[in-house]
Order: sequence, then structure tokens, then C-alpha cells
Amino acid sequence: MSNIDLVQLTQQTKKLTAMVVEDEKVTNELLSITFKTFFSDVTSCFSGEEALSAYSENQPDIVFVDIVMPGMDGIELARKIRAINSSQIIIVISATNDIEKISESIEVGVNSFIQKPVDTKKIIELLSGITSLVSKKQKVETKTFSISLPLNIYDLVDDNAKEESISKNAVIIRALRSFYDNH
Repeated sequence: MSNIDLVQLTQQTKKLTAMVVEDEKVTNELLSITFKTFFSDVTSCFSGEEALSAYSENQPDIVFVDIVMPGMDGIELARKIRAINSSQIIIVISATNDIEKISESIEVGVNSFIQKPVDTKKIIELLSGITSLVSKKQKVETKTFSISLPLNIYDLVDDNAKEESISKNAVIIRALRSFYDNH
């Protein structure tokens, strides 16, 4: 892990927000304080119900969730968050050794599973993986596409649009609007 640049990692994570969902008060505070050094904002919740309500308001980039909690457990919370946002990054941080629970969290589609107790090395590895995941997600979201159009569609764009020296994309958008407005 010595090849991870902590300054660069922090610069990347500071662009992100997080939510910690942990029913055990001391562990919640410890995780929240630790993540506040890395993320721009950290929302702390002590139950699945509280987290679901806070999630709807905050839409954090990453959700860290414990599995075993009274009421709505972490797996059910992850399921409900997935229903709201199927691409949400969800990380399970749990002390459970229950293979069924771990398997179920994998089925729900959590992005990562970290076993408690969590040490600094695990957090740094986790954050490095998260920034990589966010970076890939952003590349997919901003990926461009190409489209082939008949040459005469450009003629539908009025002359002043061409005179404005706007980008080809703007010309195409205007041409498509003009085409569909006239049909």
C-alpha cells in the first residue's frame, strides 16, 4: 500500500460525500470522524430507517453500512437504496461471520465488504478502490456517442447558426430540433 499517494487520494475523496450507518454509537463516531478527514461531508445514522430517510435527502456518493442492526438491517437498507439508485456505491463494514448474511449482501450487489475491526490500511485500500470505482462510473456517464446523419440535415439549420461558429454538436442539436419540429 506504500504506492498509494495519500494526498492525491484525499484530493479525490474530498469531492465525494458519504453516509455511515452503524447502530453501535462508539463505532459510528469512530467511523464518522475517520471518514470526515477524507470526505467533504459525512452523514451519520444509527438505524436503517433513519438512514433511508437521510439517503433520500442527501443522496451521498458512498454509503457505509453495518449488516446487523435492530429493525431494518443493513441488507434490507441496501436493497431499498438499490431500488432508489441502482448504481449507488454501498460498502458493508461488519463484524458478522454469518455466511448467509454475507452471501445475501453480495446478492443485493454491495460494492465491497470489509470485516471489522477496520484498520487504517483497510480504510486506505477501500478509499483507493472507491475513487477508482467513482472514476470508472464517471467515465461511463460522460462517454460520448457518435451519430451518422444525412448531409442534408445540416441544411435545415438556419444560416445564422453556422455564422455563430458554434460547435458541431450544437449544429447537430439544432439540426435535430429543426428536423423534428418540422415533422
